[in-house]
Amino acid sequence: MGSYTSNLNQIVFCTKYRDKVLAAPHRKALIKYIWRTCENKKCRVYAINGVEDHMHLILTMPTTVCVADLVKTIKISSSLFIKQNRLFPGFVCWQGGYSHFTYANEAKRNLIRYVENQERHHASKGSRQEVIWMMRQSGIEFVEEEVE
Repeated sequence: MGSYTSNLNQIVFCTKYRDKVLAAPHRKALIKYIWRTCENKKCRVYAINGVEDHMHLILTMPTTVCVADLVKTIKISSSLFIKQNRLFPGFVCWQGGYSHFTYANEAKRNLIRYVENQERHHASKGSRQEVIWMMRQSGIEFVEEEVE
């Protein structure tokens, strides 16, 4: 018997110090690169988008992929891609941490829509407030002052 899994994941990671350096004109190239990186790890990608200071990914992962390893691969390789292609002049690196949330498959359509509409969503809510809201919705215990 093979290994099978059903997992719907949202991964969110930010630029160092939440610097607003991911300018819209080059963000599509970054999204495409991250999408290919995830597919190379045999992930099924449903949506990737972001704004000036963070990225969201909606995907499923095979049983052979660990979230921490996937995020590490994405961050390292995309940092090199950004710097080699001079996409975002102010980009230094990604923050050390990341957020990971899991959902029932029934949430997929709403999650995709949420990620696709990041620019509109962030017109009224900052990225830090967004992550705090998602952690509260997910029942994650945390100290608000420690959220980067």
